[in-house]
Amino acid sequence: MSHPARTGFVRASGAQLVDDQGPLLLRGVGLGNWLLAEGYMWRFGDEQSAPRQIEARIEQLVGADAANAFWRRFRDVFITEADIRAIAAAGFDHVRLPINARGVIDDDGAWREDGFALIERAVAWSEAHGLRILLDLHGAPGGQTGTNIDDSPNGRPELFESEAYRAQTIALWEELARRYRDRETVLGYDLLNEPLPNEWQHRYPAELVQLYRDLTDAIRAIDDRHLLVYEGSHWATNWSVLRERFDDNQLLQFHRYWCPPDETSIAEYLAVRDELETPIYMGEGGENTPGWLYAATQLYERHSIGWNLWPWKKLGTLTSPVSAPVPEGWERIADPADRPDAARAQGVLDAFLEAVALENCEPQNAVLDAVFARAGFRIPAWAGVRDGAETPIARLVDRPLPEGLWHHTGGAPYSEEETAVAVRLKAGSQLAFALAEAPGSWTLDADDAAALDARWTGSSLVLEARAPVAVRGVDVLP
Repeated sequence: MSHPARTGFVRASGAQLVDDQGPLLLRGVGLGNWLLAEGYMWRFGDEQSAPRQIEARIEQLVGADAANAFWRRFRDVFITEADIRAIAAAGFDHVRLPINARGVIDDDGAWREDGFALIERAVAWSEAHGLRILLDLHGAPGGQTGTNIDDSPNGRPELFESEAYRAQTIALWEELARRYRDRETVLGYDLLNEPLPNEWQHRYPAELVQLYRDLTDAIRAIDDRHLLVYEGSHWATNWSVLRERFDDNQLLQFHRYWCPPDETSIAEYLAVRDELETPIYMGEGGENTPGWLYAATQLYERHSIGWNLWPWKKLGTLTSPVSAPVPEGWERIADPADRPDAARAQGVLDAFLEAVALENCEPQNAVLDAVFARAGFRIPAWAGVRDGAETPIARLVDRPLPEGLWHHTGGAPYSEEETAVAVRLKAGSQLAFALAEAPGSWTLDADDAAALDARWTGSSLVLEARAPVAVRGVDVLP
């Protein structure tokens, strides 16, 4: 799928986003792991989950010089122009680029032009292929989360404890604004990824609000056109810090994983959108089955909420659009207690660098079919809309939901118990599944498929019950 490039700066107009062509519903994917490594994407455990830990492991295995060479090659092959071209061809309209401050600020506080060059590379590729790109400060100076995902040096959100780190963060956004204030391809500035999770959300909420205000003032002194994006605390789910407007041209961002893909999971965000008359965005979600991905993205779109799937590529995955094959011997790299000799380790790492190049990866078509509502996967009945009404899934189905139904983090197929969960329809009731185009065929899974009439309406596959019936799902084929 290809689409013409839209033009103009993305901006807020009331509670929606617009560009020069009019209203805009974002559909994107995150470039996780490229500029800020995350251990789970390498199939590593908790002992090697943060960028510093991963870097230490590589250096331990092959030495400092070879480790430096590994990281240079990794940046050159993990995300390339071929990836950006493929993302655009798949139908996405933007990418979210996680940035690690340590990649653009050296130990002396000076700018690292090699790091900015990588950001520019992604911006230029996006521009060339008709995508927009959201700059996301995923790892702020000192760390904004105190967890593995932000590269914090001491496991604390020291951004909120150190004036030096705070000043560096403001200076970094000022520098990014200077470099990109005239680039329409840049969708906006995502100021902090998932700040202050867990207990930290209660300790530093006032400091987060004040930092958002100071970042807003600093950026607006340089760039008055780009969209400013603010995330809630606690993995971007707690919006108590976002109840007052920061800027006239703002977007509020939430993240959703492993939750019911129904209105109960987004009600708070819808209410804030209405209260502040501001656009909202699901900026990170995924790591689940195609059925859940379909239900979640359709939920967002029914409520005119743009979304971003996380992430584009991982090692040995079912949940991302692209899966890199796991190289032989990788278990020895992943085990922190293992000490293969340097030559053996280098061979496995070289194989890894070959594996993550797009041309050697395997597309996960069911993931793409699910998020773009294209035929090619099984849709659970609970992902449909009954009689045109938003109904909590717990009330929609015929039995208590099995524990763990929403927690298929590796994308494993549903169990027999989970597949048996059904939606009961009365005679005359309808169950609708929105699709981007007509499926070539479909197969109904119900206790009495003969009691159902199925038809394509031009936008949805609609099942209508001629008698009471329990529907478990529908397989839609191209």
